[in-house]
Amino acid sequence: MVVVDGQGVPLGKQLYSASPNEVRLAEETLASVRVSRQHRGGRPRQRVRRVIADRAYDSDPLRAQLAERGIELIAPHRWNRSKPRTQDGRALRRYRRRWKIERTFAWLGNYRRLVVRYDRSITIYEAFFHIACFMITLRRVLK
Repeated sequence: MVVVDGQGVPLGKQLYSASPNEVRLAEETLASVRVSRQHRGGRPRQRVRRVIADRAYDSDPLRAQLAERGIELIAPHRWNRSKPRTQDGRALRRYRRRWKIERTFAWLGNYRRLVVRYDRSITIYEAFFHIACFMITLRRVLK
């Protein structure tokens, strides 16, 4: 799982096998975000204001956990949701910006070593993932 900013630059990540549910991994992934402050020193920012996620993250316990931390979850509602909707159309308008997140996944897919998994070790895969994120960040900074 990858957390990106509004321009598609990776900020945090957590790598897992394909079996765990993404909703259970969302808290750990958001905890990996560290954004340094440009003009002043101090501790890096860790809390994001809002998270734009896909339909799989529509979960009331996840919304409650993020609301405790002051984070707004923007995710479309599942079609089989039994409880009433928690968001109206105003909050879901931000979901239109999700293409920037999907674009980052496409950029990561450009690195063949990440797509075709030759490695059985997660540490080697993680090293190549870091290199790909570094290349994406460097490309965005130099633009």
